Amino acid sequence: MRCLVTGATGYLGGRLAPRLLAEGHTVRCLARKAGRLRDVPWASRAEIVEGDLRRPETLPAALAGVDVAYYLVHSLGQAGFEAADREAAVNFAAAARAAGVRRIVYLGGPEPAADRAVPSAHLRSRAEVGRILLDSGVPTAVLRAAVIIGSGSASFEMLRHLTERLPAMVTPRWLRNRIQPIAVRDVLRYLVGCVDLPPEVNRAFDIAGPDVLTFEDMMRRYARVAGLPRRVILPVRALTPSLSSYWVGLITPVPNAIARPLVESLVHEAVAREHDIARYVPDPPEGLTGFDRSVALALAKVRNAEVETRWSTASGPDAPAEPLPSDPKWSGGTAYTDLREREVAASADVLWRVIEGVGGEHGWYSFPLAWSVRGWLDRLIGGVGLRRGRRDPHRLQVGEALDFWRVEEIVPGSLLRLRAEMRLPGRAWLEMRAEPAGEGRSRYVQRAVFLPHGLAGHLYWGSVFPFHALVFGGMARNIALTAQHPT
Repeated sequence: MRCLVTGATGYLGGRLAPRLLAEGHTVRCLARKAGRLRDVPWASRAEIVEGDLRRPETLPAALAGVDVAYYLVHSLGQAGFEAADREAAVNFAAAARAAGVRRIVYLGGPEPAADRAVPSAHLRSRAEVGRILLDSGVPTAVLRAAVIIGSGSASFEMLRHLTERLPAMVTPRWLRNRIQPIAVRDVLRYLVGCVDLPPEVNRAFDIAGPDVLTFEDMMRRYARVAGLPRRVILPVRALTPSLSSYWVGLITPVPNAIARPLVESLVHEAVAREHDIARYVPDPPEGLTGFDRSVALALAKVRNAEVETRWSTASGPDAPAEPLPSDPKWSGGTAYTDLREREVAASADVLWRVIEGVGGEHGWYSFPLAWSVRGWLDRLIGGVGLRRGRRDPHRLQVGEALDFWRVEEIVPGSLLRLRAEMRLPGRAWLEMRAEPAGEGRSRYVQRAVFLPHGLAGHLYWGSVFPFHALVFGGMARNIALTAQHPT
């Protein structure tokens, strides 16, 4: 089959594409910027096309000749995400029908019981997208999953950080609602299996693992699998979903904008009502993956630095199309720059290994307290903060998140360019270069660029400028010293 994967820069799409290729299918990936998939290991075996679901004129070329189209995109975490997802789904449905696509496969969320409270905006939007695709005139399979357990998933990162960082916690009572989580490997098996669904199948399917648990159960069982002491959990009525989302945002790497709709969804019980998908995609001989094994597999991936994709891989549509615009008219024509250079008594290759390893557990090589405070302040105002870390401790790819930066460009052995994703009155980049200087020596060049937005941007730069010598100067000095004296 010729398969189109939307959302290939995201968590599930980035894992689905190589599995479809392994099954012998031809894979085309739709991305707003083709460069975002440049460094993934399977890029040379797939066709990458540029397009945007909210720009319908870009879709016919992407869908031409496609047999099965996977719809794995959403706007969760962005303002007005319900309207954005509705528009994208309507555009995609119309384009798929016009292109003669034989099947659409969509991964949605669980459907709350009719007699329960009003669905959260997240679940309401997922259900609406499913209905739009089912009514498209193209046979559609909607897979409804609750919590997905796998290395790098947002749900798993919430569970992992809450359990590991809080040996005792006060929790909302609704954390005792029942949930039927599913392992990411089983989600991917269902997605791949939907290629072979009969053409008359046009319906939703519940997909879930074998265990029905509460989130409280999940935290206790996670602690046991991870070898942690038993967690003390005290449920209270006062914690509303909104308050809980701020708590999750402060403790875990998941920012408030994403944590809030996820937490609000937990108010609803999410237990599969049927298992009809097994008629078309049979359970594996060993059975579906249980919760404990899902956690063990995910933790092994994290510990061995084998995480394929992470929830933070996808970036929003507001990302600038080009890095470092040379004519920043919108900022009044001003671009502030902080430039640092250091001679390094080590080769450019050694220096590059230090540069590519920045962030995450390695830190930023200067004044850790200042970086931590900046991260906490960003979380308090709804930003991503400093806790996203990195997918791999040694290697980076274009498009992936690195703490509160996004990797915008890499020239291996030479250049790393990061774009800031913290809340700022403007846009900021950080460049790090390793340049050969002959006879086993090199030069480290570091450049921070800030394009202010309005008066607030200019005032911001002025307020932080006195600290640059300490932060950026210390960073350049310590990166050079680390290259000269590697541990």
